[in-house]
Amino acid sequence: MFKIKELIPYLISIILLVVVFSVAISGESESVKDFTLPDYNGKPHSLSDYQDSKAIVVMFIATQCPVSNAYNERMASIYRDYSEKDVAFIGINSNKQESVEEISKHAEKNGLNFTILKDEKNIIADRFEAEVTPEIFVLSPEFKIIYHGRIDDSQRESEVKSQDLRNALNEILAGEKVSVSETKAFGC
Repeated sequence: MFKIKELIPYLISIILLVVVFSVAISGESESVKDFTLPDYNGKPHSLSDYQDSKAIVVMFIATQCPVSNAYNERMASIYRDYSEKDVAFIGINSNKQESVEEISKHAEKNGLNFTILKDEKNIIADRFEAEVTPEIFVLSPEFKIIYHGRIDDSQRESEVKSQDLRNALNEILAGEKVSVSETKAFGC
């Protein structure tokens, strides 16, 4: 007869194999829950306000981060190019040291004409597990994450070789699956 102690390593191995296999075959995108945050003027916005769009680009950005600031013109350009194609853009500032007044001035100075929300207590950044600025999440209208990562592959615009966010948006608009759904975001 087998003793329970002798079976434990085998049982643990079987459980681990089942977990790994189920994760490997699921292939489902992670979803985010609806949320509401105020913009820098105090007006509340919910994620569900944008679900009639073909895609929702959520950008975690900052006013004081030099990496995020290196992307200001590129973020403004991507917004101009895709907002007319039924892609919604939401900026989220989760840095407690950056005031709504500073965010407002920064947006105006840099032509960031998309909605920028203030995540005062870092709740939404934590929910997304956002770690740096800028960090991008592209959501489907059902709030499934279909792209997560960087805007492109270089802080220096002249050295960009892969425009990852633009590539993902182009594939979404063409009705295709995003071929590179995750990249490594870098920043502050």
